Amino acid sequence: MFELRPYRRNQINVWNPFAEMEEFEKRFFGETGSDFKTDIKDEGDHYQLKADLPGFRKEDIHLDLDGDYLTISAERHSDHEEKDEQNKYIRWERSYGSYRRSFGVTDVDQDKISAKYEDGVLTLNMPKQEKLEPKPRRLMIE
Repeated sequence: MFELRPYRRNQINVWNPFAEMEEFEKRFFGETGSDFKTDIKDEGDHYQLKADLPGFRKEDIHLDLDGDYLTISAERHSDHEEKDEQNKYIRWERSYGSYRRSFGVTDVDQDKISAKYEDGVLTLNMPKQEKLEPKPRRLMIE
């Protein structure tokens, strides 16, 4: 009745020059990547940024303002070699390294940024700068 026919997708394969480099980076550095995931919401009078940083201690997370950029960096240290004198590890996947991301904060009141770290999530509340509306005025002609 019905024959089984192989499904063929007739799509044109376009060469991606960056695919080989991305594959190399995945093999060399692993799948974890060097940054972390963030969500940014506009709450009207302020922005809220939430960054996933599980497994970090609060002391290992740094927030730096430089001009109009906020940089979040975190560093995880490994002490497996010091603690594992009897070589008991069967598998060792939890890595160490540094993670860093920068965000533009041009319309943020930088003096009022507040940060909280709880349950592996860093939350930043960044109030918006008050925009001064120009007052109407009359100019004099010389």
